[in-house]
Amino acid sequence: MLLKLALPPPPTTPLLCFSPKFIPFSHSFITFNNSLKCRHSQPMAQAATQTPHSVEALPPRVYVNHSIYKGKAALTLTPRQPEFAPLESGAFKVSKEGHVLLQFAPAVGMRQYDWERKQIFSLSVGEMGTIISLGARDSCEFFHDPSKGKSDEGKVRKVLKVEPLPDGSGHSFKLSVQNKLLNVDENIYIPVTKAEIAVLSSIFNFIIPYMIGWHTFANSIKPDDSNGVNNNSNPRYGGDYEWNR
Repeated sequence: MLLKLALPPPPTTPLLCFSPKFIPFSHSFITFNNSLKCRHSQPMAQAATQTPHSVEALPPRVYVNHSIYKGKAALTLTPRQPEFAPLESGAFKVSKEGHVLLQFAPAVGMRQYDWERKQIFSLSVGEMGTIISLGARDSCEFFHDPSKGKSDEGKVRKVLKVEPLPDGSGHSFKLSVQNKLLNVDENIYIPVTKAEIAVLSSIFNFIIPYMIGWHTFANSIKPDDSNGVNNNSNPRYGGDYEWNR
């Protein structure tokens, strides 16, 4: 007996996507403009293999950010995609995880900010997880030395402190930057409400899998693929190995 399955109509509201091209399918993935073109689950689709040099077929680059404006300062978040390196097998691996760039700009007037004096802090995946897990009375502190391991180590010091506000309305984000190379000693403070913290946590929860490249692995899975990198053929990994120990 031949069964005919009726697919549901495509959604009328476009899904959130880094690519402006919307593909009406119930399981679509966000794609970054990197050397790996993410595949979308479409019946009988044969996606061409993309290499770091075949960029002509990639969708246009899309820039996104999220900003918080307050009387003392402005804070803008911008995602930075992971980096991939080719393997001899023709596959790719994540060579560097992505991060979220925090840009702090001090206020110089009513709704005016001095972006020439902005200070930058790169928030790693682990640090995003720390902020997500913060309770109402919790605090955290991150220290960065951009020149760590180099000849200029210790000459640039960045400290980001996230502490609860005294009235319990949210958290304060304070970035302190000491740059001996440029003779800069800057402290920028911005209060962030509970609602704004909730938005940041939602952004981080959504973007983290993309920052570690797991979306590219998920998009590369095919029903007939039995030789994938992450299957149970590797004796060190996989459910079969776990239960047969």
